[in-house]
Amino acid sequence: MSLIEQAAKRLEVLRRAGADLREESSQADAQARAIDETPTPEAVIRALEARTPQSHPPLEPREERGETRTVPREEVRPVSQPLRPHVAIDLARLAARGFLTPNSPKSQLADEFRVVKRPIIRNALDKNGSKNKRRNLVMVTSALPAEGKTFTAVNLAMSVASEFDNTVLLVDGDVAHPSLPALLNIPREPGLLDLLTRDDLDVADALVRTNVEKLSILPTGSRHKRATELLASEQMANLLAELSSRYSDRIIIFDSPPLLATTEARVLATHMGQIVMVVAADTTTQRAVNHALSTIESCEIVLMMLNKARQTEVGSYYGYYSDEEQS
Repeated sequence: MSLIEQAAKRLEVLRRAGADLREESSQADAQARAIDETPTPEAVIRALEARTPQSHPPLEPREERGETRTVPREEVRPVSQPLRPHVAIDLARLAARGFLTPNSPKSQLADEFRVVKRPIIRNALDKNGSKNKRRNLVMVTSALPAEGKTFTAVNLAMSVASEFDNTVLLVDGDVAHPSLPALLNIPREPGLLDLLTRDDLDVADALVRTNVEKLSILPTGSRHKRATELLASEQMANLLAELSSRYSDRIIIFDSPPLLATTEARVLATHMGQIVMVVAADTTTQRAVNHALSTIESCEIVLMMLNKARQTEVGSYYGYYSDEEQS
């Protein structure tokens, strides 16, 4: 066979092979078109996505429609609760009512409370004292109503707040008839009783910080029909232990109810390190005083304070001191 014949035969073989390939390609294309024309879920989704934006107006953001958004765990950040705002005590109004304030001038009242607070501070800071009692917990009470316990508690707190080395926490423990909210213009709640009934409330969240730099206040809190039982509960014991240890550098003063008028003060007394017993001069009988003292025998330190006396030894000394200063 000549070279020309061989080349022609080779070309014929190649031609036939190309035709077979084109036929197979055409069959494959037909099968692919058939598959594409089958209405599969993927095809439906592609068709929907291919629609023009005008057919469906854009939705508002989820937040604007009031819907919540699931945030991945790694995006969640703890949000700290803001501290309770400071409360400005009307110090001028308080002074006009006969109370001590940080700006009070030298007076007989200021000197008397200097005498009263000194042993209280000394006892509270005595590291060699009883280990079983928290001596920075000080309860101010009386035998009967209207003897001046709230007057004493507030003035004692103001006097301690004037110290260079001490701070004071004033606690409204008179859950039946709280006086501090109206007197100092502070909110009643959250406070003491709320700390005993709510697990989501921290002590720092209930404290009221004031415009007196070293004075904070813990109000009595929401009313509760079983307030006495709450004060006698294990929660109260734990709370007082926390207050005493967490604020060990503070003098914590409780304005409590009268001992003979309610049972709350007697319950509080079992947790106190010191008790200031206020007695109204020429008013409270010795029998009432003795009866009240018998209810707080468990406290190691009980200090007696004579209130509403017409004349005191401190007062006579103050007069001498004032005359000397003016000369």
